[in-house]
Amino acid sequence: MGKHLVVDPITRIEGHLRIETILDENNVIVDAYSSSTMWRGIEIIMKGRDPRDVPLLAMRICGVCTGTHYYTSTQTVEHALGVVPPKNARLVRNLIQGSLYIHDHVVHFYHLHALDWVDVVSALKADPAKAAAEAKKWANMLTDPVTGETIQPWNAGEGAFRAVQERLKKFVKAGRLGPFANAYWGNKSYKLTPEQNLVAVSHYLDALDIQREMAKLMAIFGGKNPHPQSLVVGGVTCVQDIQNPARLGQFESLLRLSREFIYRAYLPDLLMAGAVYADEALAGVGRGLGNYMAYGDFRMDDNPWYKGKLLFPQGVVLNMDLSTVYDVDQSKITEDVTHSWYEYDVNQPLHPFEGQTNPKYTGFRKDGTLDPKGKYSWIKSPIYDDHRVEVGPLARMIVGYARGDERIKHYVDWLLKSGNLPVKVLFSTVGRTAARAVETALMVDVMKEWLDELAKNVASGDLSTWTEYDFDALTKGKELKGYGLTEAPRGALGHWIKIKDGKVENYQAVVPSTWNGAPRDYKNRMGAYEASLIGTKMSNPDQPLEILRTIHSFDPCIACAVHVIDAKGKELGVYKVEPVGGACLI
Repeated sequence: MGKHLVVDPITRIEGHLRIETILDENNVIVDAYSSSTMWRGIEIIMKGRDPRDVPLLAMRICGVCTGTHYYTSTQTVEHALGVVPPKNARLVRNLIQGSLYIHDHVVHFYHLHALDWVDVVSALKADPAKAAAEAKKWANMLTDPVTGETIQPWNAGEGAFRAVQERLKKFVKAGRLGPFANAYWGNKSYKLTPEQNLVAVSHYLDALDIQREMAKLMAIFGGKNPHPQSLVVGGVTCVQDIQNPARLGQFESLLRLSREFIYRAYLPDLLMAGAVYADEALAGVGRGLGNYMAYGDFRMDDNPWYKGKLLFPQGVVLNMDLSTVYDVDQSKITEDVTHSWYEYDVNQPLHPFEGQTNPKYTGFRKDGTLDPKGKYSWIKSPIYDDHRVEVGPLARMIVGYARGDERIKHYVDWLLKSGNLPVKVLFSTVGRTAARAVETALMVDVMKEWLDELAKNVASGDLSTWTEYDFDALTKGKELKGYGLTEAPRGALGHWIKIKDGKVENYQAVVPSTWNGAPRDYKNRMGAYEASLIGTKMSNPDQPLEILRTIHSFDPCIACAVHVIDAKGKELGVYKVEPVGGACLI
């Protein structure tokens, strides 16, 4: 059997995730199992409700990507009703969703993923003057993909780095490392020099401030962050905000600051780490399934749902073959529960329209480990056309690149050329992390285009933000179906709804971490997390740094639970949501 290694909980993620691996005599992972130890169950809450209320509940699936579930659920209901929002609403939604992307990706790189690459304590040995030169070197390797100008480093003077080093020394001396405590400092898997580590630590601290400013972007048009509140079925409600030049100017100012940090800190730091870990990227460490799917997202025109141009193209790429892209057909999506703590009324995978949420918790084995032959996760196993696939920023960049999308190819080739790296490095843990950075650069630039388009449209006199519809006429005595296929920061997100006589009959959500974090399916095929760990060599099995590095590259978001049970199946709490006088009490 080899050595059995359990990592539980995986930290620096959203939710509860357990990873179990089997190592051979050379400490190479030969088998892996991914288990969500938390049940979402919010689909059950949706049943019997007015579909127009569903988006406000659906956003509570997650406290991290709340705007995405809100947006996707709204789109799902609109698709069922045949309602298409007007231009201003499309642009506002793109800006809210884009704000989530750039904030989420920066926070992920620095505050969730960086410590898998960066040895913080090593920065104590750095020469601040050399660190300043190091930061300048990596920034200057990049030219602005829009202006062509050479990128200058962010807050990278010798004095700034010396001050960060002094702060770090005081933390270490006092024995209170705060967010840098309880890590695997000194592990042989760390490869950055002390100076490179100091640069990364300094930007980690800067990012704490910058992300706060980035978060304001969503609040300008969304009303607040998290859980924005300006979307409604048919459009958006922020009429006064889009008419106010001060609000548009505030958004532009924050967007400019965000771009500065992304181009002058995030991208150079990514390039630096990618170059140091290039051997692992070239070797394909963390590659996984090699199958990628993107639903596509960010409407670039005002055509009906799924008929117009998208910023991110939809498609499926199999076996890393960039010469062929298959169109996505949502009817080919199913979910299997062979190894999930659920049961179906039928013995087959189900399409989300027919999906069921019937918990069947069977627990762990007597020795406290997962039962790989039975059920071992609260996540279902999604299947696309009889393939297990990976979703996320890497999938979006792979599909767009394979499609020959001009914008995506420009940004991907720009970063690869800057690091003198071939396309094949994308198929790795490093590549998955790099794709997220490429996407962030692309997104912050296209957001400026959307903002300008919105300002121009409003200035022309078009103040429409909502498409009028007669809900009773559309739903009374009828059965309707709709779906929302979007791209959350972490990947392909789908919501499906069935409406009968104006009420929700069934609702299912297949989130990105369902695709990536799923257990084996009925054919015993691995999910993306599991497959990505196979072949990884551990420097020290007692310090599972390599496991964290690859799992974090997916940015796991294990959606929030609403019903809690203990290991023996005893009910601990039920939370009932009751509509009262038009409001919801939780």
